[in-house]
Formats: sequence, structure tokens, C-alpha cells
Amino acid sequence: MGRRRRKVVKTVRRKLPDLFLCPKCGKNNIKVTVDPKREIAFITCGACGLKGNFPVSMTTEPIDAYNIFIDQFYARP
Repeated sequence: MGRRRRKVVKTVRRKLPDLFLCPKCGKNNIKVTVDPKREIAFITCGACGLKGNFPVSMTTEPIDAYNIFIDQFYARP
């Protein structure tokens, strides 16, 4: 008699994106770089040239810095 084999269930882990949506031009070209030594986040859009930098804490991830940047962008008059 043959053995029954247990089916292996693979879990797919989703990863965070490297490029984000630009609020000015609408393209997916925002690159976020966080410098933990100087505690500054640099944000640049490769398409329209939108740039920004602001202070962040050492534990800030790029997605958190992007969300702070978007909040600041839409808070401007």
C-alpha cells in the first residue's frame, strides 16, 4: 500500500514596495531613502522632480516616511 503524503501549504509573504505613488504627477516613481545616522528621510520623484527631506526617528521605515511626506504635501495651502 502507498503512503499518504501530507500536502505542504506555502504561505506567500507580501513585501513592501520600493517605489511609491507621486502626489504631484501621479506616477509610481517616488524613492524614499532613510539615513538612520543623521535621522533624515530623503524623498525624490524620478518623473517630476518633487523633492523633500525631513527629520525622522531611527526606527522609521520608508513607508512611514512616505506617509509623513504625503501628509505634509496635502497640508500645504
